[in-house]
Amino acid sequence: MTDFTRLPDLASRALGGAVVAANDEFFAAKENLVRAEPAAERTEFGHKGKEYDGWETRRRRTPGHDWAVVRLGAPGVVAGVVVDTAYFSGNYPPRASVEGAAVEGYPTADELLKADWQPLLPLSDLAGNTANAFPVDSDRRVTHVRLSIHPDGGVARLRVHGCVLPDPRLVDAGPFDLAALENGGLVTAVSNEFYGNPTQLIGRGLARSMGEGWETARRRDAGNDWVEVALACEGVVTLAELDTSWFLGNAPGSASLTGLGPDGEVPLLPRTRLQPDTRHRFVLEQAPGIDRVRLDVFPDGGMARLRLWGRPTAAGREALGRRWFDALPDVQALEVLGSIGIRPQQAGRVVGGRPLGAALPDELSGLVLGQP
Repeated sequence: MTDFTRLPDLASRALGGAVVAANDEFFAAKENLVRAEPAAERTEFGHKGKEYDGWETRRRRTPGHDWAVVRLGAPGVVAGVVVDTAYFSGNYPPRASVEGAAVEGYPTADELLKADWQPLLPLSDLAGNTANAFPVDSDRRVTHVRLSIHPDGGVARLRVHGCVLPDPRLVDAGPFDLAALENGGLVTAVSNEFYGNPTQLIGRGLARSMGEGWETARRRDAGNDWVEVALACEGVVTLAELDTSWFLGNAPGSASLTGLGPDGEVPLLPRTRLQPDTRHRFVLEQAPGIDRVRLDVFPDGGMARLRLWGRPTAAGREALGRRWFDALPDVQALEVLGSIGIRPQQAGRVVGGRPLGAALPDELSGLVLGQP
């Protein structure tokens, strides 16, 4: 995609993102930075002054700058950031920078401050009351980002757009939704998205309203609407969930699923009748591995969620493992190798020799290829 804002917002609260630390939030809470909805104009005044839908620090009277640390809802490779200063006009920061870090496990705020932070966006000028968009040139997977504002002020939203890159060690643990956004699924094409963003189809959790699904305009011709999803990796889909919850007078009358992979098109679910406001679950016949799925709805309408449960193929799991390990920042890659008993000197050679070649050291085969 050339427009990075079409990629998922990895920091969004809707995906599980959270602001875990900030050095100051005197005027407005740091948690507002990752709210999924656009910032709203506020007109009321509180005990500390005018209320703002964003994060705002006090006026700095000492050298330095203010910062906030965000845990990404889904770790991945960042393609661009948006520092949105909506409704901050006389109190926005004139400049900002963004760094990324990759940390194992679930670190505390204090531990994050000691992480190996690497630049994603150099110090850049901002405009007030503007969605300031900046492309990012990076090939490293990060779990956290740090927004620094210079010297102080208010930011309404921070959007961190990119491609999810899941940890394959979690994939090996059990049932896997190959289409889920948090696992690396991605909407790659759609016929119509008039009423609802199709990315919401593969979002986290259950939809809480019709507005949290995908809905098309009313079709007035003989065709039908569709959406295509790239799976987290090549896999075999064994259970499909087509959820029309909240869609009452506008659910599709029927739907079908078609897989796309090395063997071409693979029928997964023939055209099947659907009911409004219903969570449909279909056990699928054994089929070859696929890497994309097309959902056709007839003739149009809305759907809350699409789940495609299954397992990676051997080739898919290996490709995911290689992509993940090659994208780890050096410090985290060394931590990962140390956790499986590889000595520091050997680990240094492996990390320095990336990308991984065709032949894998025996010690790495379980990590990259997965457990049999």
